[in-house]
Amino acid sequence: MKLSKSKYIVCLLFLWTTILNVYGQKPDEQLTVKGRVVDQDKKPLPGVAISIQEDKKNKTFNTDGNGNFTIEATTSDVLVFKMVGFGTILKPAGEVNSNDVVLTKSLVDAGDDDLVYIPFGVRKKREVTATISTISATNLPQIPSSSLTNVFTGRLPGLAIYPSGSQQPGYDASSFLVRGRSSYNSNQEPLILVDGIERNFASMDLSEIESVSVLKDAATLAWYGMYAANGVIYVKTRRGSATSTKVTFDAQAGLQAPLQIARPLDSYTYATLYNEASVNSGGAAIYGPAALQAYQDGSDPIKYPNNNFVKDFTKSVAPTQRYVATVTGGNAYLRFYTLLSAYQQGGFYKGGHNETYDANTNFTRYNLRTNIDLHVNKNLDVALDIGGRITNLTFPNQGTAAFLNAVYSTPANAFPVLNPNGSYGGTSIFPTSNPLAMLEARGASTDLLRNMIATISAKQKMDGILKGLSAEVFYAYDIAGLYRSGFTQTYATSELLPTGLYQTYGTATKVDYLGNSFSGNIKKSEFWAGLDYDRTFGDHDVKFSSRVSRQIYSVFGNLDTKREGISNRLTYGFKKRYFIDLTAGYSGSENFAVGQRFGFFPAMSAGWIISDENFMKGTSSFLDLLKLRGSYGLVGNDAIGSARRFAFNDFFSRSTTGYTFGTGYTGTTGTAQLALGNPYLTWEKAYKTSVGFDAKMLKQSLSISADYFYEIRKDIATGSQLPSTLGQSLVYVNEGEASYKGFETGINYNKIIGGVNLNVFGNYTYQVSKILKINEAANLPAYQKSVGHPITSVISPAATANTGAGYISSMYKSMGLFQSQAEIDAAPKQLLSRDVKPGDIRYVDQNGDGIINGLDIVKTDYNFVPNHVFGLGASVAVKGFDLNFLFQGTVGSSVIINQLVNAGNTNNGFLNQFSVDRWTPQNTSAPYPRLLIADRGNNTANSDFWIRSSDYVRLKNLELGYSLNDRFVKRLKLSQLRFYVSGLNLLTFSKLNDLNIDPELPESGFNSSYPYMKIYSFGVNLKF
Repeated sequence: MKLSKSKYIVCLLFLWTTILNVYGQKPDEQLTVKGRVVDQDKKPLPGVAISIQEDKKNKTFNTDGNGNFTIEATTSDVLVFKMVGFGTILKPAGEVNSNDVVLTKSLVDAGDDDLVYIPFGVRKKREVTATISTISATNLPQIPSSSLTNVFTGRLPGLAIYPSGSQQPGYDASSFLVRGRSSYNSNQEPLILVDGIERNFASMDLSEIESVSVLKDAATLAWYGMYAANGVIYVKTRRGSATSTKVTFDAQAGLQAPLQIARPLDSYTYATLYNEASVNSGGAAIYGPAALQAYQDGSDPIKYPNNNFVKDFTKSVAPTQRYVATVTGGNAYLRFYTLLSAYQQGGFYKGGHNETYDANTNFTRYNLRTNIDLHVNKNLDVALDIGGRITNLTFPNQGTAAFLNAVYSTPANAFPVLNPNGSYGGTSIFPTSNPLAMLEARGASTDLLRNMIATISAKQKMDGILKGLSAEVFYAYDIAGLYRSGFTQTYATSELLPTGLYQTYGTATKVDYLGNSFSGNIKKSEFWAGLDYDRTFGDHDVKFSSRVSRQIYSVFGNLDTKREGISNRLTYGFKKRYFIDLTAGYSGSENFAVGQRFGFFPAMSAGWIISDENFMKGTSSFLDLLKLRGSYGLVGNDAIGSARRFAFNDFFSRSTTGYTFGTGYTGTTGTAQLALGNPYLTWEKAYKTSVGFDAKMLKQSLSISADYFYEIRKDIATGSQLPSTLGQSLVYVNEGEASYKGFETGINYNKIIGGVNLNVFGNYTYQVSKILKINEAANLPAYQKSVGHPITSVISPAATANTGAGYISSMYKSMGLFQSQAEIDAAPKQLLSRDVKPGDIRYVDQNGDGIINGLDIVKTDYNFVPNHVFGLGASVAVKGFDLNFLFQGTVGSSVIINQLVNAGNTNNGFLNQFSVDRWTPQNTSAPYPRLLIADRGNNTANSDFWIRSSDYVRLKNLELGYSLNDRFVKRLKLSQLRFYVSGLNLLTFSKLNDLNIDPELPESGFNSSYPYMKIYSFGVNLKF
């Protein structure tokens, strides 16, 4: 019999209640707890402070000279055992009676807060032999941003974060790069995990997160076998408080403003430049003296308009706000953390009004999370995490790109926005480019995206079988669905003709409901199960974990995507000084043929606390800890670039050009074979090496970590070089090879000086990549080959007929601009356009044949991935005031500005704000070539003439806060009341400042891209 969803949930709740009734403890039964506190050597500890968690009377008891104690409590109480120099222990009162409580002496990096989360495990920092960088969410600024990734930029060594794609509200995501790139067939995005499950955290609220860690070397990545060669971002969410019940509320209001945005030409400047471009192209001046005069004096705004679409249809600032409420607490058998947040980001469009809908971009998001930990009995712990997210995004039906392209690129003199008769202005050249009509009469859509996540896990101690043994089952289920609704409408534009009549373009319709649609329906389930063993034998610590896993990813209309594997980890420690870890994953991917889908990925790491050795005792006055560590291992990557799914099989297309039979004129559709499948296709193999140290000095106030890393990646998918005589191409072959190497370091200084709490931190990463093998045409000259060059290249994001698009590393070498006809006559003949004249770009004849053509293109090292990434910041707290800031920057990356300077089309004459700085006979030192409307190939070809350094330093965020004094706050029945102001992307120092473009995302605010925003906000934080 098949159960409905409601009956299924009822059955689960009944089963859950039965388990709690059978195995759970009944709360609030009175107990007299007696016991003894001892150290790890079983010696009694006198003077240990014992209290009851959240006891309103705040009573504290101490152990006697023999470590004994007696305390009155209930079964729902949690006892807290504290002693200076030892780790704090929390135990349910019902599990303490007549048993010894063991306190372990805290060593450096082994205290209560020195926890590092690893896949399905937790370690003290002292034990960690892998390269892991971690930051606590409490050290991050509160920024009202729709993308959480913005607050992590520049915070962790080895992690580069850069904005990518549209910055439209709800889509302002960023891309991650861990250490560097060693593959050229994918973007190398790391695996992102939330509580061990593959999930995106960009849309989470910051208050959901406890910490974020970056796993960078094979010692931890091998656990995930074939899926983690590009690194792992490991997000740990917050859980119920172990010490108290707390209620918090945060409220923020802010303003966002474009960092950079297009500055359109006024009508007079535009017309003057258009005349110049037309004459340069062999034509006549289009605008006469009367028109130019009218543009200047504004005497006829209908016939000679002078619009500023950017000013009229975009705001200088737009609102944003964020509200977060959390409740956390618990007792001996239940702990919980609950969060509810709301976020709103307004769009920066303006000028349109429709009584039925508002077409301005608007984004709202609601987050809900509840993490529950159940201590069913002394052997069984159960965790249940439930989360939900609802987002609403409203946008004009015209589309963000089309609307912004009209605003940025439509000439100021194209048409009046409104005609004298009230109709929308337009012309035969610009019939659909009226921004007012786009907002008022084109309709608007709303995307409602709903996400639900659920995770349940159970861990059972199995000391009856083997002391220290436990079993865990872990299951996660996520669903998401997108529902689109809204209003549809079309508009017409009109042009006032010299006859006094109007020429109409398009057909206007009344508002109607948009056909509702569902899309983006996703289901994902992930299952892990296995054993853990944790045991100490004198000076020997042994920890072992083993898991089997399976993941199923379902998208409506597609075949399920599946992954599965086995993961194992063995940790051995001796005298808490010598550590070794062995990790191995055995995993598979359906991207490869049956029988060749699984691989084995082993790794080893070791650590040595050298500062504990006798020969280092002389350094104890300033050196608290020095740990040397290193790792080596193999990790895989099953991504095979742009190859089709199941590329190991042959496929046929049924819609290719066919044949004409008989006497008919219409051909019959044919069938053709696609690129040949490769049954031997396999995964990339990343051999990772990492060597480094961790040090603490000056009474642990100064911490330093540093690592050297090297990776070589083999079996990279690259194009095949089958001879054309075969008549068919092969999809991909595993014949590529590349590497990267580099250095990273992180420094932190924390000291209380007088009444000032000072924390200074910094991080730096250097990396360089190199292509070792790649299939290329056999007859390429050496200067056009990729081998020996970096993996990455510059990005040309705007797809136009003139500038191209995509990743660009091959280009012409330039020699400035021709200044005279004599120079042109003496130079090699350039064949990139019909005519070459003074003011055109001059190129290097690479092969010396006297001609400039495709044979003179060279492979370059310009790329968008920087060689150097760094962050430097500090936090200061004194007398209720606190200040924290972060400077972040990069060195060694480049951008290509071809798509900006040469933006446009024949309709607007390729003219924009950069056109003012063009070459003329009177301005021969200009940075850009002469203006042209046609025959532009010579000056728009990809060349280093358009390359600029995108090195920058940015004040990424600044936050200033003030907390009211405790006496006043207690009168308000609060535990804390704090006010603060903050900012994001506040100041930028870059060589691109003169161009007024952003070094992180140069195209933002230009062409058709939503601008990258700076944010100013004010907030209040209350804790009850």
